[in-house]
Amino acid sequence: MAVIANRRSVMTLFSKPTCIHSHRTRLVLSEKNINIEVASVDGPDLPEDLMDLNPYQTVPTLVDRDLVLYDSRVIIEYIDERFPHPPLMPVDPVTRAKFRLALFRIEMDWYQLAEQFDAEGDRKLPAKSKKMLRESILGSVELFAAMRYFLSEDFSLVDCSIAPILWRLPVYGIDLGSQAEPIENYMKRVFDRPSFQESLTELEQEMRL
Repeated sequence: MAVIANRRSVMTLFSKPTCIHSHRTRLVLSEKNINIEVASVDGPDLPEDLMDLNPYQTVPTLVDRDLVLYDSRVIIEYIDERFPHPPLMPVDPVTRAKFRLALFRIEMDWYQLAEQFDAEGDRKLPAKSKKMLRESILGSVELFAAMRYFLSEDFSLVDCSIAPILWRLPVYGIDLGSQAEPIENYMKRVFDRPSFQESLTELEQEMRL
């Protein structure tokens, strides 16, 4: 995905082609149908302009005119607020807080484990982390079954954050097993969305070939 089309914009996203944080950001941008330049950052060496912009030298990094954002949660909430249609967070403060708590738990319980895979040169997830991630995902099976999307009948930032993890299960070496039918159904719904397909880089497409 070199450029997401349809609206004029001066925004640039620095993104790694297999990074889960970059992927969820690209998915939000695709869901919003925003025209943005996506600068792919390959390999361990970051571009000099990115190093100058971001004191933590991380991706994703979003540049919007004079604004520079470099935490994926901050970025996706900013995008949702700046481009409010379609909304990806509920308006009600209580429900919104529950969604933010879900995002926090996904990052703490799933992303931190998955990041060990991204950091490994041999592309393997440690056995203990693999077991913990599998059990944590299966522990949410009732939530996957309860509504069309996670915690909601509408697609949200929570789904944008869950989808990159579930898409990578084959490369993590995780098979959820027969008890995961509601999760499998959820994955089909999310992966079939045009925005999700558009968000995938070539390397991410290959994860499920």
